[in-house]
Amino acid sequence: MNSTSVRLLRLVSLLSARPSWTCGELADRTAVTERTVRRDIARLRELGYGVESDPGPWGGYRLRAGARVPPLILDDEEALAVAVGLREAALSGVLGGDQAALSALLKLRQVLPPRIADRLGEMDAAFVHTPRPDEPQVAPGMLLELATACRRSERASLSYRDREGKATTREVDPYRLVHTGRRWYFVAQDVARCEWRTFRADRVTRIRPTGHRVELRDPPDPVLLVSRSIASGTYPLCATVRFPLPMDEALRLVPPTVGTHRPESPDATVVEIGGPDAEGLAGYLLSLATPLRVLSPDDVREALLRRTRELVTDNESGGGAMSNPLHRNRLVGE
Repeated sequence: MNSTSVRLLRLVSLLSARPSWTCGELADRTAVTERTVRRDIARLRELGYGVESDPGPWGGYRLRAGARVPPLILDDEEALAVAVGLREAALSGVLGGDQAALSALLKLRQVLPPRIADRLGEMDAAFVHTPRPDEPQVAPGMLLELATACRRSERASLSYRDREGKATTREVDPYRLVHTGRRWYFVAQDVARCEWRTFRADRVTRIRPTGHRVELRDPPDPVLLVSRSIASGTYPLCATVRFPLPMDEALRLVPPTVGTHRPESPDATVVEIGGPDAEGLAGYLLSLATPLRVLSPDDVREALLRRTRELVTDNESGGGAMSNPLHRNRLVGE
């Protein structure tokens, strides 16, 4: 006779395969008596499986959604399909900025039989994720390595290539992976500089654990750190702008990946926005179509006023709201 654990696993697999089974069918498939099937069903319920039953000789057993997630039984093809789906979810960022897909994929990969893990590795090598034209590609294996480093609470040696192609190796204390919708960023503490840094995942060439366990103290908000890093970026010019909007509305208007926000009052928010030049920043601010005041620098304010006057001049012959001086003042916050 099969052991109880083997029977229970087999029973879960059968219940998952189709909507309903009679007690006799389950007894035949598991090679036990109907009395044993009923006992095994009771054990499954104790483990958290939602097994419903209909009375009578023609009644049956069926699985329903339980109150918590019990162990799942997947065959080879199902396990492979789930792993591939999780990998694609991680690469596409369809689940947002958290690490749910990567975390689930890590757990699944740790328990995959070698025959399935080998097939997944072959698919990783054969499949190519096609990003948007401006989106760099990150190898699935590298994302998993970075996610593993974040989970291990262990110092690591990071090999990184910056935007100019310069290669460096530094010791870091890994913390989180953040997805912005365009790229993955690795957040870690630079040990030598004793400061928190963000690293683009597509520029990481290698990460290797050192075996030194670390305990992170007062780590920053990783999403906010990445947002500020992207917003400040390497732009040669930065404008400080006041919006007569609460913080939440200003964040919807200017995403945190574009500007760094701070509340000035309950109804006003100051945002620092980087750009290539004064004209480019003025064009972006004008496109927001909302009241604002440029606090600094003067050349951005002048560029915005010049663009606004040109727009008014182009439309003066037709009249309308844009020719109203009050509207012009409201637009640029004079």
